[in-house]
This record gives sequence, structure tokens and C-alpha cells, in this order.
Amino acid sequence: MGRGGRSRTQRKHFRQNRENEWKRSKSDPNASETQTTPWTPFATANPSFDAYYKEQAVVAPDEWDQFVAFLRTPLPASFRINSSSLFADDLRSQLENDFVHSLRAVVPEGVETEAIRPLPWYPGNFAWHSNFSRMQLRKNQTLEKFHEFLKLENEIGNITRQEAVSMVPPLFLDVHPDHFVLDMCAAPGSKTFQLLEIIHQSTKAGSLPDGMVIANDLDVQRCNLLIHQTKRMCTANLIVTNHEAQNFPGCRLNRNHEQMELDHHINQLLFDRVLCDVPCSGDGTLRKAPDLWRKWNSGMGHGLHSLQVLIAMRGLSLLKIGGRMVYSTCSMNPIENEAVVAEVLRRCGGSVKLVDVSSELPQLIRRPGLKKWKVYDKSTWFVSYKDVPKFRGGAILPGMFPSGRLDNSNRNVDMGDIANGANGNAEDCIQAVENPVMPESVEEVSDLPLEHCMRIVPHDQNTGAFFIAVLQKVSPLPAIQEKPKIDVGGKCAEPANHSLQDAQVLQINSSECADEEILEEASEENVNDNEPDTEDLEVSPVPNEEDSKETEEPHNVQNVEKKIPGKRKLQIQGKWRGVDPVVFFKDEAIISSIRDFYGIDEKFPFSGHLVTRNDDTSHVKRIYYISKSVKDVLQLNLSVGQQLKITSVGLKMFERQTARQGSDAPCAFRISSEGLPLILPYITKQILQASPADFKRILQDKDVKFDDFADAEFGKNVANLLPGCCVLTLAKGNEVATESLKVDESTIAIGCWRGKTRLTVMVTAMDCQELLERLLIRLDTENGSNGHVDKSSINASEVQPLPELNGGNEDDVKATVS
Repeated sequence: MGRGGRSRTQRKHFRQNRENEWKRSKSDPNASETQTTPWTPFATANPSFDAYYKEQAVVAPDEWDQFVAFLRTPLPASFRINSSSLFADDLRSQLENDFVHSLRAVVPEGVETEAIRPLPWYPGNFAWHSNFSRMQLRKNQTLEKFHEFLKLENEIGNITRQEAVSMVPPLFLDVHPDHFVLDMCAAPGSKTFQLLEIIHQSTKAGSLPDGMVIANDLDVQRCNLLIHQTKRMCTANLIVTNHEAQNFPGCRLNRNHEQMELDHHINQLLFDRVLCDVPCSGDGTLRKAPDLWRKWNSGMGHGLHSLQVLIAMRGLSLLKIGGRMVYSTCSMNPIENEAVVAEVLRRCGGSVKLVDVSSELPQLIRRPGLKKWKVYDKSTWFVSYKDVPKFRGGAILPGMFPSGRLDNSNRNVDMGDIANGANGNAEDCIQAVENPVMPESVEEVSDLPLEHCMRIVPHDQNTGAFFIAVLQKVSPLPAIQEKPKIDVGGKCAEPANHSLQDAQVLQINSSECADEEILEEASEENVNDNEPDTEDLEVSPVPNEEDSKETEEPHNVQNVEKKIPGKRKLQIQGKWRGVDPVVFFKDEAIISSIRDFYGIDEKFPFSGHLVTRNDDTSHVKRIYYISKSVKDVLQLNLSVGQQLKITSVGLKMFERQTARQGSDAPCAFRISSEGLPLILPYITKQILQASPADFKRILQDKDVKFDDFADAEFGKNVANLLPGCCVLTLAKGNEVATESLKVDESTIAIGCWRGKTRLTVMVTAMDCQELLERLLIRLDTENGSNGHVDKSSINASEVQPLPELNGGNEDDVKATVS
């Protein structure tokens, strides 16, 4: 669940250091040993929680004990293999043939017989469930090898550690490689990564899919998590933006601009698919965040209901006709789930339908959505809005009830009575209506097909809890006349539908009439296992991609004139102060030097596909590559006044070599490790094929003299290269190509630096370790070896700065063994 709503209250919420681990608190370092406070486990019971969900009948009464028992146990770790990774099949084979067998001896008592197993409903055995919690993986010495495997592959980007139920929403989006996809509340990025995987799944070497993903999040620091997560995907088909989800820009050209000479192919930013994973109370994550037991109260969902409706409506307004939107939460509360879906369907009339996806992913155990529920407020259960006291009309809305009807004909308390007081005493009257004697009301049952929604409960498949609804837009949204808001006791209520037109950018007031304290209690997104929780969300700087210094981000456009202290000139992207600009790179001299040095084939499109994040193109440090779809969106964004606030875009392709030794190279720019797989099939110069022995040698030693390679001819070929960046590919078998190199999806390549007398690898120590692991498993197995890597030769504690590139500003040329 991402953050899509009210920035001020969310920043307050994230400053709270919410415990999200079943772990022992660190003792006070200043306390004496005799004064150590004994550790007490988290409370895993809350009478209010039990009473609320028993009344809502989220599970049958005879299942309640089993349901709660699962909620009180730690969540098993789960992870997903990046199916577009070069080593995806190798990783799956290692899990199936190695870890499945080696971990059987450490299965905890009383659980399943299998230590790890593929999730049966996830395609291709690419998602896995383990019967170990995150704490067990860290603390159990027997699991050390498996834990190291997870950490390394996650950091490299070959796997993503992600809660199992969090993997479900993207699967129901039915994403195709040519789709434009919007992830409205995307941080920390595990679902975005999944969407990118699907788009890239059938892509061939050197090509890009026609689709793209825009990943948005409200908070800048969470955008940083999102960028870090998706950076491992190495994609040119992603834009990361920083907006309130309910106010996401529509970027629509008016008629006067439609004939502009810009080479754009779209005149409005609409999407084929929208993922609407909204902010929620998060009580479906109790197994992962046990501290929520203490904090939980029924009002948490009430405070977020209006925001969730607004975000969902905005997503539908940005959706193409025929497109699909998935609405999801990690909450069990029907006020945040079925009530939101029902209200959205009512507002949209017949233009949106709830899709029955019961035949999709048949092995995923899910339960139908609720058709009836109640609303709890101030110690009272309400079954109809007509029973809600008028003075609570600002907190309890008609849309929270199954029928969604606004009926003032039979309200129990008149505001005039409250103002005048009962029997002359206003306090007595207010006290009386807080626990009113309710008349007999008929419990409402929704007439909408809410059974098509999906509820995932913990004890069905040993997971967290989740809610999912799949919506399809079948016609334009109706232009509904906005009715005036009702003034109730000085507070505003929202009884009416907002006018939502597809072709308009909605300026929705985010100051919803929800209780600030309730919103502060709203639970944070069930953050990916490997990502730290964000604790401080004050107005934060957007990281400058050019020099890694920080700039201040404004809260709105009016802050442009505000003087902000800093050591350098503040960057501006259009109207967004403090954000690096997005500039199309058109320096033909630099582009020609890169083409000539690497012999890049003319078939590889450069024109219009290179961007930088610096207005001063004469001092560009990094050049990013963008796909055609991203190019079209950027051109549209420029033509509409840069309505999109872009924090990250494109794939880092070239980086200026700033080290002293780099000044001797004919080309000032080296190929980035991130961009190498894309451009590899088009490189005809500065590229060599190495035998498995020499390839392993350069990975292990990091720095090899020309004369020290096993293949003397290969050493001579390296010496004949021009000084500077070069590329090594791994030969298949022991036959090294002497003429043209053939590159395909399985080709393994690394960037290197050809110095005066030696070749130095330009890959991080972690990447080297991963490549060695993969290669030795592949190659040494053929020789009867167990494929185990001697990690002492690549111990991270022994790495030192690269001798020839020391002093540079490279972030992927980090280390070598001394």
C-alpha cells in the first residue's frame, strides 16, 4: 500500500518509529547490568479488535480461533525471482534442486513439512514461500547460507523480498508489454518492480517494450525508496513522480497545442492499467507489525475512507475506456474495502463495472467480498446512515454504508436540540447522543456485486490479509453535478458525488473532513522486507542526480519565491523548485564521440532518447536513455507546462569518467553497468570475448596485467584496445570468437577499464560475487565440482578503491580486492 494522501498528517505518522519486527528491544546502554529491564513480548490481543471483526463477520464464527491464532504468529518470509533476470532460471533451479532438500532438516516443529516451496498460484514457480520468519532467518546459524543467498540476490536485483499477498494485485491487472501503467501509491516499489518485470518479460536483447510505468508517491523520502528498489531493474521504461495521488496531473493538451511541431504521439496522459494500492489502516499486516495490536482502533479506517474514494476516482478518470484498475488495501476493514468500492461504483454509474476474476489464478485461495457490514462510532453500531446523529455527520458518511443512501428524514438528534441543550443542559444532551438508544433498523445489504471483490485471510494459505477489487472502465465517466456540502455544526460533510470528467484535471481539495488524530494513526505501507521504514517525513530534499547534493523541495508552487539557504544554485524543473530539470541531450559532438569510440550501430536510436538532469549540458556527468513511450510522455509534459514532478527517469547509460587516469581516454564517457545490457548488441568496438578461465580471473582478481591472462592471444587483444572503457563478454564453452561476436539474451558481459598495463573490472564487489556464484555453479558442475565459491577471495571487508580509477565519481565502479 503506498502513500497517496494528506501530506501533513502522513509526515506526522512516519515520524513515529513503528515497530515492524517481532524482535527484542535494545537495552539502554546507560543502564547498569543489574538494572536491565526484562524484555516483554508484544501484546497480541486487543478486545476492541476482536469485538469489531466478530461483529463484521469477516470470517465464520467457527473459524475465529484459527484466524486469530495465525494473526498472532510471525509472518513467514517470502520472495519473488525477477523473471526477466539473466539468471532467473538458474535461481529457480538452485531453489528447487538445492535449498528445497538442504533445508528440510531445519523445518520448525508443528509446521509444514517443506522448509521452502513455490507459491502454487504464482506463474512459473517464480515466487517462493518459506516457513521461516525474518527473525529466524537472521538468527538461525543453520539458515546462514540461505539467508546470505537472499540478501545477495535481493541487493543485485535478481529477487525481491516481498510479502506473498503483496504480489497478488499486479497479477490481476493483466498487464501487456505495450501498456501504459500508473502505480498511484507506489513506494517502496515492490509492486512497481513486478509491473516492470511483466512489461519486459518477452523483450529481446537490445530492444525495449512499447509500454511504460509511471510510479508515483506522495512523499519524497519514500520516492527515494522507490527509486532504489526499481533501479535494480535497469529499465528505460519508468518515470518516478512525486504527487498526491488524488491530484495526479492529467497532462492534457488543449486544442491550441494539438498542432504543435513537437514529435509527440499522445495529447493526453491516459493509462491502459492503473494500480490503486491506497493508504490504509494496515491491520492486515499484524503478523509482520505486531505493534499494531496495541495501536488498533476502529476509527482508523473511518479517517481514510474519503481519501481512498478520491484516489480511486482519480485513478478511474485517468484510465482509458476498456482499461482495468485494481483497487487494493492491506486492511480487513470493510469501511476501507467494500464501502470504498461500492461508493466508487455509485459515483461512476454504469461507466465502471466490477470484474469477476474468480477463474483467474485458481490456486489462490480467496473469499468473496462482503455484501453487508455495519459502521461503528462512539460505542454504537449503525446499520444505516439515517440512524447517525447529525453532529456525527462530518465523521460518518453515507458512502460508508452498504446502500450509500443519504436520508435525513429520520435522524435521531436535531442540531437545534444540541445547541439549546436537553432540559436546558447542552452537556447532558451531548452525553445522551453519544450512546443513543437505537430504533429497530433493517440491516442494509448492498445491491452491487461486491462478491466479486476478493478477501485473502491469513489462515487459508499462511499469509497476511489483503483486499483486492478489479474494476473495468466501459464508458466515459459521467459528468455529475457537484452538490453543495452540508454544513453540520461548523464541520463539512461530503454527501455528494464530485464531478469527474475524463478529459479534465481535477483539483480536488485534499483537506478532507477526516479526524487528524485518526489519520495520524493510519498504518504505514507493509514495506518490503528488505527496505527500512521511513521515520521522518518533514519536507525533504529531492536528491540531485548530478552531484548528489541535496536541495529543498517546496510544498507547493507558491514557495518558488521563498529564499532557501544552500551552497549551490537551486535546481528547477519547470514550476517544481528543488527538482532537477529533465533536459533532452542534443550535444552532437559528445554523441558522435561515443558512437565512434564504441562503434555503436546506427540502428540503435539516439536521437530524442537521451536525457540529462542538468540545465548546463556542457557539464553533464550522466546521460540517461529513455524508451519511446517515456519520450512521448516527456514531450507531452513539456508541452503542458511540466505538470509532472519527476524525481527519476530513464536508464543511466553513459557516465563521464572524471578520474585523472580517465583523461587519457579518447572518449570522456564510459558505459554504465545499468545500461550495458541494452546497448550491448550494438557495440562493435572496444569489446572482446573472454574464455571462462580469463573471465573468472578478472572477476576474482579485479585487476589483471595484460601478460597474466591464461590466453596470451586474449591478453594481446586487450593491449590493442584504445585506453578507456571496454566490454568483456563470456564465451560459451572454451571456444573464443575471433571474428564478430554474437550477442543474445543469455550473453554475460561486464564493463572494464583498459589502463596502461592492466585491465580493471568496473563492477561492484557484490556484482562480482554474484557473477562468480552463478558461473561456478554453471561451469564447475560440469567438472564434477559442487559449484561452491570460495567467498574469502571476494570478502567485502578486503576490498579497496580501484587503483586506476581512484578519485572518480563513479557509483558502480566501487571496489577491487587488494
